Amino acid sequence: MKKLNVTIRLEMSVPDDWELVETSEGGLVVKLPNQQYLDLAIEPLFAEDPEETWSTTEDEGVLNDILDMVEAEQVLYEFVTH
Repeated sequence: MKKLNVTIRLEMSVPDDWELVETSEGGLVVKLPNQQYLDLAIEPLFAEDPEETWSTTEDEGVLNDILDMVEAEQVLYEFVTH
């Protein structure tokens, strides 16, 4: 078995009222002004509480708005052997 490391780097222009907040597990998520939180780890995920269940959105307009903010994207794949 080998390990695959995937590094995702995004540069985004976002509204000034977005904030970073830490979860109880020590991770960071984005606090949006509409009482939602955003996690971009693999795909945009949303929650009303960062400690509860995260889900994708069925609203393509919201998803397109988020993706339109991406100015640059870099994805690196690397196999790591021990």
